[in-house]
This record gives sequence, structure tokens and C-alpha cells, in this order.
Amino acid sequence: MDVRRRNNVHVTGAEDGPVVVLAHGFGCDQNMWRLVVPALAERYRLVLFDYVGCGASRLADWSEQRYSALSGYAQDVVEICEELDLRDAVFVGHSVSAMIGVTAARTAPERIGTLVMVAPSPRYIDDEGYRGGFGAEDIDELLESLESNYLGWSSTMAPVIMGNPERPELGRELTSSFCATDPEMARVFARATFLTDSRDDLKSVTVPTLVLECSQDVIAPREVGAYVHAAIPSSTLVTLDATGHCPQLSAPDATASAILGFLADRR
Repeated sequence: MDVRRRNNVHVTGAEDGPVVVLAHGFGCDQNMWRLVVPALAERYRLVLFDYVGCGASRLADWSEQRYSALSGYAQDVVEICEELDLRDAVFVGHSVSAMIGVTAARTAPERIGTLVMVAPSPRYIDDEGYRGGFGAEDIDELLESLESNYLGWSSTMAPVIMGNPERPELGRELTSSFCATDPEMARVFARATFLTDSRDDLKSVTVPTLVLECSQDVIAPREVGAYVHAAIPSSTLVTLDATGHCPQLSAPDATASAILGFLADRR
């Protein structure tokens, strides 16, 4: 199996530096990291990739059976790490990829030694004693809208997810990224993202972990960041002075600085 071609894997940065794997979220691809790559690449060897069904991945390798659960995406990560023979890598996961990284680290602990969770959420639906940001009916309506008119949903939701209405170019970029994804594959990934409850998985995290949250984020409110931080004893919580759910685009300097500072403290 040609994992590099399947997942459109690219390696850049410091050849002899510690390895950092950058994983995108739902509806996106590795291009979402381009504004933080220059700062990280000065010290680290960076691995970028697209999940199967996203970006320039090989779509022929997609199957609903595998990718209807987050474990399928985590298997992509593990197979990339195996293909590149990565050891003790830093896994930086945005949004749903934060929880995908948790699963990958548990599956292959020798491959991933540190987690950086950017705007994570283990559960998007509110529960007793837990605020995820959405009611069950909200998520049902979101998924129904996505499945009935994906392009229309993308045009409406992407600017909301991005935030920063005073910078409409950011919303347009996320809209374009969403619209470039095959609607059927997006439907499956969306259900895996918004209907999964990964709270119990946080108990398995024993590696050093950075939880990066934004000061204002309608998708992952600060209560979620606090929950994740409390659930992972080895974690550090940093609140970025940023709005929206994609700080690697809206506040790339602050995002890169927080990651670099955390990693420097570990060395």
C-alpha cells in the first residue's frame, strides 16, 4: 500500500529536528497549516498529510465502512507513522483531529509521544453536567442541512465556524475548502465528528499534552477546553487571544508561538 500517495504525505522543515505531525480537521486539508509551517519548520521536521476523502488524498482508497468512525482516521495516522518510521512524534491535531490523535497515540504509543490539541472537543452535544456547545436537535438539524444541500451548508456554516466576520477572506477560504470535499465523504466524516462521544478516551492520555483553545469559539467553547484540561492530568491549557475555530489561520503567530513554547519547555 502506497501510504504516502494515499494520504498525500509531505515532509518539510529541519531534516534532523524532532518530528511534528500536523493533522487537519473536518472539511479541510493540510493547506490549513501553511501559515504556521514557516515558524515550526525552523526547528522541527514537519509531516503534513490529508485524511483519505480530503484534499489531494487518493479518493479511490476511501470506504464508508472505515471512515464512518474516528478510528478509521486514526488508522491513517498510525500507518503514516509506520511508513515514515516515526518514533516519539509530536501530534498536532486541529478540532476533531485532536481526538483522532488520542486514539492514534493509544493504538501506537511508541509512535506518538506528545499531543497538541488545537480547539479540541470530545463531544459536541450537551450532556448532563457537560456543555459541548450544541443541543442534540441542533446537531440533527446541522447534519440534515449538510446532507440535503452540502454546498449551501458550506457557504452558510464555514463563516460561522471561522468567526472573524471583519476578515471575510478567512470565511471564504474555509468555504472553498469545505466545497472542495466530496459531499458523500463529507457526510460520513461529519457524522463521525459531530455524533461521537470521546470523553472516556481522554482517560487514556498519559503523554504530555497542550490544549489550545480560543477566547471565543462557537464550535468548542471554553467550557470544553477546561473539561479536556481537567480530564488529562498531564495537560497544559493555553487560551489564545483569538476568535473562531481555526486559530492556525486567524492567529497563526500566536498559535505557532504557543506550540513552540510548549515544546521548548519539554526539551
